[in-house]
Amino acid sequence: MTEKVQAFATAMLEVARVSGQLSAVEDDLFRFARTFEGSDDLRMALTDPQLPIERRVAVIEQLMGDKALHTSTALVSMVVATGQAADLPAIVERFVELAASERDREVAEVRSAIPLDDAQMARLAEALGRATGKTIEVKVIIDPDVLGGIVARVGDTVIDGTVRRRLDEMKEQL
Repeated sequence: MTEKVQAFATAMLEVARVSGQLSAVEDDLFRFARTFEGSDDLRMALTDPQLPIERRVAVIEQLMGDKALHTSTALVSMVVATGQAADLPAIVERFVELAASERDREVAEVRSAIPLDDAQMARLAEALGRATGKTIEVKVIIDPDVLGGIVARVGDTVIDGTVRRRLDEMKEQL
């Protein structure tokens, strides 16, 4: 991780904390970073130095608009306006880690084909906590490539509970 990523993540954490909306900003930024990573068009638009900054910021405001807090939109706009859009996923990942650390938690990035309800997320956090020995905060990414089940990443540990993995294991056994 570069000093620049750390500096942006720390600044974003301070802004979110002062706004009193740390958890909501964290969720907004996490979702936006995943959208950014998943869209070549969005990535190209926000990192294109030929596109005026005002236009790039307008793209962010249009995308986040009513779906995110003003603070979250302003933070993403700041990163893009300073020419750091390519580092946005790393900055947000570090921001989420710092925010979770403040709550004495570790983040589990969970990929699922369908949204999980609060009860499912609570059970998953508890199970991952038992498996890792850590207090876990679950962040869900809806991923259509996951046929069924979930893939969870806590730090460097990956737990693959997908149907695809189980089918692959069965195929190997046969």
